[in-house]
Amino acid sequence: MTTRLSLPVGVGVALVTMFDDRGVPDPGATAARARACVALGVSSVLVAGTTGEAARLGADDRLLLAEAVKGAVTSVPVIVGTGASDELTALEWTGKVAAAGVADALLVFAPADREPAGFFDRVRDASSGVPVLAYHNPALVSRSLDTASFPSLDVDGVKDSSADTSRLADLVELGVRVYVGSPTQLALAGGCGAAGALLALANVAPSLCIAAWNGDMGAQRALFAIRRRAAADALGFLKATAPDAR
Repeated sequence: MTTRLSLPVGVGVALVTMFDDRGVPDPGATAARARACVALGVSSVLVAGTTGEAARLGADDRLLLAEAVKGAVTSVPVIVGTGASDELTALEWTGKVAAAGVADALLVFAPADREPAGFFDRVRDASSGVPVLAYHNPALVSRSLDTASFPSLDVDGVKDSSADTSRLADLVELGVRVYVGSPTQLALAGGCGAAGALLALANVAPSLCIAAWNGDMGAQRALFAIRRRAAADALGFLKATAPDAR
């Protein structure tokens, strides 16, 4: 049985999913990108998040990708997205991924029509002891998670992709284990007590992301420029650009 690693600290990569010419997920190519990012210092890998095109992935896809990545990067935690727009699917995927032993933590968003506290209680039951991170991302059709509600949610932390500095401040002050999802917040988050970051740009600029997290404002400014370059075709840019080869 795979030994579960502790929840990460510092900069993790929100991994792209590579697809073959038929549009089928390519676990080997996806794992190779994860391996390259870890070699450059990222502290965790998120599989099947928004950047990983989770909407295109079913339960079996997630299992195959997570298994390949887990086998390729044994030294860092692997987080697997198991959120879905309906509760039953989210609970099913959470249970399958947890039972397979391929995840050190699970990332789950609350469906838009579900009350978060009850939903995450059920996710916790389905997770079989695997840590659960809530996912707050205004770009998703999901339930918005009010910062004041977090102390009452049965979760181990949150990935917050709002890029809202006031939300970050609230979560840190409430003692919530928060991972930012925006590269524009790295220097602030790293210096103010956030647990870490799970970033799309860490696919292509892991060293700059890590430097910014550690307070290098030159690196933070450089990430502003890379973010703008990626804006027109973010997934295309992330997949076509090798880590640290901008």
